[in-house]
Amino acid sequence: MKFTPNTIAELNLLLQFDMSSLQTGIKVHHDAAPEVIAAAQSLFDKGLSTLPDGGYLTDLGIEVAEHAQRLLAVLSTKPEHIPA
Repeated sequence: MKFTPNTIAELNLLLQFDMSSLQTGIKVHHDAAPEVIAAAQSLFDKGLSTLPDGGYLTDLGIEVAEHAQRLLAVLSTKPEHIPA
């Protein structure tokens, strides 16, 4: 199984949530790129966010967003700096 463009859009949108303040949500506007609008709807449909246009992360959404941040951090690190 591979990351699809839709999955990447979802991951990128998850990374937009401010994990330092779970009181802060996001709003995807109607004039956003179609893939961003679709990603927001998909995250909502999967129970990861509270609204189809963003909102707040659910408990599951928080967990998935944390994993997305960790994945990005590892993939963005030079190989000699990856923690064991």
